[in-house]
Amino acid sequence: MNYHINQLNNKPAYLQLYEYLKKDIVTGAFPYGSKMPSKRTLAEETGVSVITVQHAYEILCDEGYLEGRQRSGYFAIYKDSDFFSVADSSSARADKEAGRIQTRQGTEHETGLAVNHHKAAGHAAKAKKAFPFSVLSKTMRKVLLDYGDSILVKSPNHGCRELRVALSAYLARSNGITARPEQIIIGSGAEYLYSLMVQLLGKERIFALEHPSYEKIRRVYQANGVTCDLLKLEHDGIRTSELERTEATVLHITPFNSFPSGITASVSKRQEYLNWAKRRGAYIIEDNYDSELTVSMKNDDTVFSMAKNSSVIYLNTFSETVAPSMRVGYLVLPEALLPTFEEKLGFYSCTVPVFEQYVLAELINNGDFERHINRVRRERRKTVKENT
Repeated sequence: MNYHINQLNNKPAYLQLYEYLKKDIVTGAFPYGSKMPSKRTLAEETGVSVITVQHAYEILCDEGYLEGRQRSGYFAIYKDSDFFSVADSSSARADKEAGRIQTRQGTEHETGLAVNHHKAAGHAAKAKKAFPFSVLSKTMRKVLLDYGDSILVKSPNHGCRELRVALSAYLARSNGITARPEQIIIGSGAEYLYSLMVQLLGKERIFALEHPSYEKIRRVYQANGVTCDLLKLEHDGIRTSELERTEATVLHITPFNSFPSGITASVSKRQEYLNWAKRRGAYIIEDNYDSELTVSMKNDDTVFSMAKNSSVIYLNTFSETVAPSMRVGYLVLPEALLPTFEEKLGFYSCTVPVFEQYVLAELINNGDFERHINRVRRERRKTVKENT
């Protein structure tokens, strides 16, 4: 197998591998009924992790190219007659099935797509599954045994290196976000991180927010003395006219499934946000809450990964993916902002206990975190299909 995984490519490694494998399955290099290489063998040959191979295999299973058999491995089950045209991409099929709002060759049927999107989002929400308690408790016991009284030690100010390293690798393979562990800051949930953003960027700035949006975002910013400008949404994100009229120099966006509208910004709209920030010399805070539980076969491109400059700050939490009681979030700062953050806020103690950080690092490193996300996404897709 001559699969070259380009680590410098913006496309995540698991998607590069997925595309290689799909092509070989469709063209008959892996004929119907043939056994696929083991995850470990493929990982060694391509220079990626076993988790990356598993992620690619699971997408192929979701789409019907492969079948996983317990204790036997993965087998090709592709038959050309069972599928759409090969030219019809998997992500496009997923978008059609879920009724997602996406730009297609510059045109959209706004009303119909918006209705389908809200319907799909509602059905998908019902399919949400809690993180398996048995897995969580087992991981907690392992951390207690492995780390012992080290869990009583104070966390480094920016968070434990174990979690920051795990997040750096996870974001690269799942979201196409290339960031060193030093760019990642751990904090106790989104609200705390919003406050840090005000202190970092300055409360004299005007912060622009989506309207409607999660009410607590505005309230936290205003409690920190910030003036907020609410920008009206349309079918694929903030209206262009609203972006043009605002005098804000910070734009807080929730580009995936914005609450309560359920609107997801199209790729062209995300690029518009970046162009707006470049012209203004402004910053974008990308709040990617809940994005990992998309019904699509792949994660939407993040604004952070699309950025060619240092204008985007990425923010996410584990409240949806693990548990609401897991009050852990993280920022990914652009390299250019690190000195300013260190000067203004580097003295702040990390607000998350090291025990929870070690547990999350273990869940990410052993694959349990991504396996749970993939299970939820499969269940959501199934629910959407049954209700459309």
